[in-house]
Amino acid sequence: MSEALHIVCPHCQTTNRVKADELAKAPDCGQCHQPLFTGQPVALDDEAAFDKQIARSQIPVLVDFWAPWCGPCRMMAPAYEKAAAELEPQFRVAKVNTEAAQTLGARYNIRSIPTLALFVGGREVARQPGALTNPVQIAQWAKAQLPR
Repeated sequence: MSEALHIVCPHCQTTNRVKADELAKAPDCGQCHQPLFTGQPVALDDEAAFDKQIARSQIPVLVDFWAPWCGPCRMMAPAYEKAAAELEPQFRVAKVNTEAAQTLGARYNIRSIPTLALFVGGREVARQPGALTNPVQIAQWAKAQLPR
């Protein structure tokens, strides 16, 4: 029997229990019935939604702190979207617009954008400032940062 994990819905923020071996079977949210994983980064510009994803999800959460006016951010965006398709459902892939969510950028002391941050068990475990424009490179970096 596989372990049940808490997965926060990217649509309604309800915490779902999903068996680990069923993650790859495209589970839906028990509350809103939308997919728990879409293969796309989840916008977490709302501080409460961000906090819930970080604190309650029992899978690693990879966050891209970015801004719409940032050229390197726009260069990295297509690669980040492709990396999301590869990393899900083992990771929640999210993005935070630091213009819309300035308090999150300040709380995590984001000094340059884009910045990737990996959260595991509610804590930041790794950070990568600067644009990574290859989806394979993004996925490899995220996987390499996981605590052993």
